[in-house]
Parts: sequence; C-alpha cells; structure tokens
Amino acid sequence: MGKNGIIKKAMEVGEIGFSKDGGAINWFPGHMAAATRAIRSRLKLSDLVIEVRDARIPFSSANQDLQPQLSAKRRVIALNKKDLANSNVLNKWVRYFDSCKQDCIPISAHSRSSVRKLLDLVEFKLKEVISREPTLLVMVVGVPNVGKSALINSIHQIASTRFPLQEKMKQATVGPLPGVTQDIAGYKIAHQPSIYVLDTPGVLVPNIPNIEIGLKLALAGSVKDSVVGEDRIVQYLLTVLNTRGTPLHWKHLANPTEKTTQISEDKPGYNPKDLRPKMKKLPDASDLLYVKDLVAEVRHALYVTLSEFGGNIEDENDMECLVEHQFEVLQKVLRIPHKSSEARLMVSKKFLTLFRSGKLGSFVLDDVPES
Repeated sequence: MGKNGIIKKAMEVGEIGFSKDGGAINWFPGHMAAATRAIRSRLKLSDLVIEVRDARIPFSSANQDLQPQLSAKRRVIALNKKDLANSNVLNKWVRYFDSCKQDCIPISAHSRSSVRKLLDLVEFKLKEVISREPTLLVMVVGVPNVGKSALINSIHQIASTRFPLQEKMKQATVGPLPGVTQDIAGYKIAHQPSIYVLDTPGVLVPNIPNIEIGLKLALAGSVKDSVVGEDRIVQYLLTVLNTRGTPLHWKHLANPTEKTTQISEDKPGYNPKDLRPKMKKLPDASDLLYVKDLVAEVRHALYVTLSEFGGNIEDENDMECLVEHQFEVLQKVLRIPHKSSEARLMVSKKFLTLFRSGKLGSFVLDDVPES
C-alpha cells in the first residue's frame, strides 16, 4: 500500500489509542507527567538548554509541548547519533537551523572530540552570563532514548580533566530502552563559576497527533516496540525505503558471495542479540564476517524485490503486496523457520536490530523543510 495507507493500517490496533479525526498517539507513563512539570519549573532557572534530538529524525524527536519554553531560552540543539544519519541530509538540516538563527551541532555522545565541540559552543553561548553570575545551570532535555544520559557521562569524563572538581562525579544511568532516567539529577561539572548540568527523564507529549511522527519515534526507539508492534514498525520502514527507492542504491553493495552461502549453512539461525557487541566475549572473525554477509544478503534481497517490482509504488494495494513479499524474502534470508508461529515477529526484530545498529546504512527519515 502507499505510505499513507501503511501508516493508517500500521496503527489500527495495539496499545496505542487514536482520536477519531486521524489518530493521536497516547503513550504517557505516569512518571512522564511529573517529570514534565519538574522540567518546566527548572527551565525557568536554567541559563542554557541543550536540547538533544535524534539526528535521524531532527524534527520528529522534538517535544513540541516544550518548544515555546525552549525557544525562549539560550539553546543549543544537539543532533545525537550522527553516525547513524546520512551526513549529506544532516548537513542540510544544520543549514536549515542556521537559517532559523538556531544553534545546532551534530554529535556522537560516545565521542569525546564530538562532545568537546558541543561544550565549546555551550561555553561560547554562556560567556556573557559567566561575567555576572557565580552559578550557572545547564539543562539537558529531550525525548526518550535520544542519548541524553550518554551525553551527560561524556561531559563528566571531559570535565574531570578540564575543570578542578570539588567532589567525585556521579554518572547517569544509561540503557537501550526509553525511560531509564526517571528523575532529575544535578551534576556539578565545574566551579569558579560553578556550573551544574541537569540530566532529565525523556518525556513525550501526552498525545502525538501526527501518526507518522509516532512511527518515526517508534522506529528510533523513543517509544517501546511493544507499544506499536515490531511488525508494524517494519511495515512503515520498508514502505519508506521503497518509496524513496533506497534499495536501488544497493545494487553495487549487495551481491552475496559463495562464501556467504557457506557461512549461512554453517549458522542456520541468528538471534538479534548476537548482532550487538558482547562485553564478555569479543566476536571472532567468522562472527563479524557472518554479520557483514548477512547485511549484504538483506540488501540484495530488498534490491531485487524492488527492482523486479512491476506495480505502482503510489498504489496502496501494490505497495502492500510488495511489502508482504519482502517479509517473505527476508524470512528466508534471515533463516527463520517457515513453520514458526512467530516468524513475522522474528523477522521484524532482526531487521530492526540491523537498522538501529546502523549496519544497513545511514538514514535521515525527516524531510528537510523547504526554505
């Protein structure tokens, strides 16, 4: 089906509620309501705000309810996870924010050099305040799972060498699931002047009126998969990739080799968790080669299905047939038993793992606004 049809169908059922006029997403855990009130209160006292957004969805990952207050403050928008975003499109977003006279910088929260550039910009923005204020407050805000806590931890590591701290710094809790940070904690990173950084819980708006924005947030992991359903998220992702013709660019990248087939026979199954780095045991050469070739097979499968597609991309029924065919092909490529009652769910989980880890490539899902 067409993208609009996929969006509507993908959200017809599940734990997400919709309004009659098109579908507001209602997912607002209790702690978010309290956190939102606390954030609003502390924003009044902050000297500068670092608003962290996902570089793959620079617009969709903004908390629209907080934008009026955020835009009234000294603000730096940090587009995190830049390594997962297409650099060309990301640069266009930076130019767009520049045209709006809004400071914006792409970062990777796990890269010290990247975070140092952010801190340099923050210090520059605070120069005029430092001269007259003995204590400064920098607040970090953002929707769930955009990397706020990881950024806080990197700032701590840099601050330990840059500034003479009076006390041992406490690290923020970091996790792969949205909602890990559920209170507001302050961390002193410098004195003379004293600078405090506040890490806050990720909060969504109570209702997300735009269903496509809700799907993008789910795809980026800001909404728990179980709320939307992995298969619905993948339906949307495949539709976007097909609509943009992305798999057609994988022709020269996606030709499986004979070696791929041999490795596939040696390893008939693969758990999504195996695609993530292991702390206790580093993957050996065969593991790395298997994942690399698995990605090549997935790319090749999507390239073939789209290049051989004889229907109309703009027709909802034709697109639905293409996506269903791609699910079937991916099930074979990912070596998931045909008789498995949860085959579609397993395909979705594995495909999402490849996408979110960046192994399929870099993407920016939000279109750049017209200037």
